[in-house]
Amino acid sequence: MSNSHPIGPFVRRFLLESVVADRNLSLHTQKSYRDAIRLLLRFIAERYGIEPTRLTVEEVKAEVVRHFLAYLEKERSSSLATVNQRLTAIRSLFHFISHCVPELVDLATQIDAVPLRKTVSPTLPYLEKGEMDALLGVPDRRRPQGQRDYALLLFLYNTGARADEAAHMTVGDLNLGTSPFVRILGKGRKMRLCPLWPHTSTILRALLGRRLEGSPDAFVFLNARGEPITRFGIHTLVERTVARALKVVPSLQGKRVSPHTLRHSTACHLLRAGVDINTIRAWLGHVSLETTNRYAEVDLEMKAKALATCSVTGPGRTSDSKATWRKDRDLMAFLTSL
Repeated sequence: MSNSHPIGPFVRRFLLESVVADRNLSLHTQKSYRDAIRLLLRFIAERYGIEPTRLTVEEVKAEVVRHFLAYLEKERSSSLATVNQRLTAIRSLFHFISHCVPELVDLATQIDAVPLRKTVSPTLPYLEKGEMDALLGVPDRRRPQGQRDYALLLFLYNTGARADEAAHMTVGDLNLGTSPFVRILGKGRKMRLCPLWPHTSTILRALLGRRLEGSPDAFVFLNARGEPITRFGIHTLVERTVARALKVVPSLQGKRVSPHTLRHSTACHLLRAGVDINTIRAWLGHVSLETTNRYAEVDLEMKAKALATCSVTGPGRTSDSKATWRKDRDLMAFLTSL
């Protein structure tokens, strides 16, 4: 066993050095990685009788990882997405270990070869423009809470910000000058700039009032007690607003609307307005363009327009105009964005 490597020190270094210090991953991701490793160690202790304090890296073979994934799926009834998240965390741990101990590269390679579970991407939920307008029409802007609710909903729709991002917005993140914009600290501690509509800027100025002249570290959106609103509070606000909007727009019935639904709505409406896919990616803070491309898939209205442009007018007949695709910039922009 002299050539064996206890896994404990590597786990500690991975979570503290790689995940937190070097990669500066979000708190949510840090907890996800920690939980994945904790579940793996517990599984090995129960299934193979090896306590975490005695477990070596060499004993965590690819076969053990496969059994662990099957355990998650069958015995814990974890979703395929959750199973894939756990595997990604384990892969990342062994990638770190292989850099620390080169002779363990082969083991890390075998674990990296364990395939992710195939999943079917669900259709992204989003609101039509009329439905979004109905939500914005719900808050009673004559009252302080209604002003806050309207400003928050408008901000989410304007920026496509995540609930957690909006909850942590500070006065110093806002620039409400002639070309208003906001700095948003997103996933992976990455900063992005997002333009604000003049109307959004006006509403935020009215909401903040004298607070604009106060501490730049003060939070923008507060709850009824004057404390910073949480992402759970934002979820509750959206759910409450949807319940009231149902009376005006019955099409909301059956839709599961969350702050992330407003984010999807922002992306789809930007796409329909002709904004190119790369700009939308930067707007939302996506790392991969593949993530943003999903919005082109859900926008059936744009697909229908493209199909109508290419359609024939009848048997043996085509459109009277010649080379209409050359003139139809919307169609070409759509095809280019795919």
